[in-house]
Amino acid sequence: MTATDQIGNRSADSLLRDRAAQVIPGGMWGHMRAAAVPEGYPQFFTGGKGARVTDADGRDYIDFMCSWGPIVLGHQHPAVEEAAAARWRGGDCLNGPTDQAVELAELLVRTMPSADWALFQKNGTDATTGCVTIARARTGRRRILVARGAYHGAVPWCSPSLVGVTAEDRAHLAYYEFNDIASLEQAVADAGEDLAGVIVSAFRHDLGRALEMPDPEFATAVRALCDRTGAALILDDVRAGFRLHLGGSWEQYGVRPDLSAYSKAIANGHPLSAIIGGDAWREAAATVFVTGSFWYTAAPMAAAIATLNELHRVDGPAVMRASGERLRAGLAEQAARHGFEVVQSGPPAMPLMQFVGDTGDKLGEAFCQEALRRGVYMHHRHNMFLGTAHTAEEIDRALDVTDSAFSALARRRG
Repeated sequence: MTATDQIGNRSADSLLRDRAAQVIPGGMWGHMRAAAVPEGYPQFFTGGKGARVTDADGRDYIDFMCSWGPIVLGHQHPAVEEAAAARWRGGDCLNGPTDQAVELAELLVRTMPSADWALFQKNGTDATTGCVTIARARTGRRRILVARGAYHGAVPWCSPSLVGVTAEDRAHLAYYEFNDIASLEQAVADAGEDLAGVIVSAFRHDLGRALEMPDPEFATAVRALCDRTGAALILDDVRAGFRLHLGGSWEQYGVRPDLSAYSKAIANGHPLSAIIGGDAWREAAATVFVTGSFWYTAAPMAAAIATLNELHRVDGPAVMRASGERLRAGLAEQAARHGFEVVQSGPPAMPLMQFVGDTGDKLGEAFCQEALRRGVYMHHRHNMFLGTAHTAEEIDRALDVTDSAFSALARRRG
């Protein structure tokens, strides 16, 4: 795919990129993951329905990125959109919250065994930053332990970029290696009596490397170390929340955090995030100053209630796990048949496929470009996302495309 259509006219996507470059710093390159997709991918879209998206040039794709995670029930899910629209008609941004704020908090507390209360924000970064603030408020300490290479948001204390970030912004961060108990124990010892919290991802999903599920012994060790020191165990469930387990991604390991951050899938694409926590952290959560002009708008909360109710009704995690396993099995068979060795990592609902020995990810990028040309939107370095709209039929249609993509890649290699 190129920036021109078949008759040589500029594509709508190309024209929009040029216009964006004039009025948005860096154009779209530094925003909405434009720099993270392979060459030739569309940047602008006009719509989505179910498991599919439509780009600015009218081309449809089976979508395995789900807006980089928020779409968990499929684009434009009727029950979610109807709930949000009804609340919009009654008023969205008012002088205070509506009853949806209370109803949603009650639903989260019923859903999550570690939750006694909930606070709402707009973005995942809001939630992770709020968790860190609450941990410091209750403990009166400063040091936060973070897994090396982990992503927890896009503000100075945790941004993956050092541009515009000062040493003081990160003066009280220290690092450990994910799934390495000895490394964690050393970081805890180094922090001493200044340890406020340990923040962990649901699983290791660093960009460009095989995904790594938590070792149950590691998860148990994090909990034990936080109990021993009085520090907060903070689970960053922004990316994985509601796809792996409705009660929290570490519930399957029998480990319950003190504080958890959620966003992405919580409202099926409507802007919302949440912090949940246990009673021991309630007073600190009530006293810290965290707010935003649009944090308690009502329509996204109505959308979240509808989203969570639907996930409960269909057992969303089980549906996505089955679809992911179907996709994984099909890709494995196709890769072997066409003479490629691949590694598939991560949970089935959030998969990553990489080619063995693929220096510079060239094969992976080429494969995704071949799939895109045929109508399937995938990624070769970032974990992908499945939703409940990825039915067996959609997975099989996608596998027809990926089989053709593998074939094209084999011919190109030959």
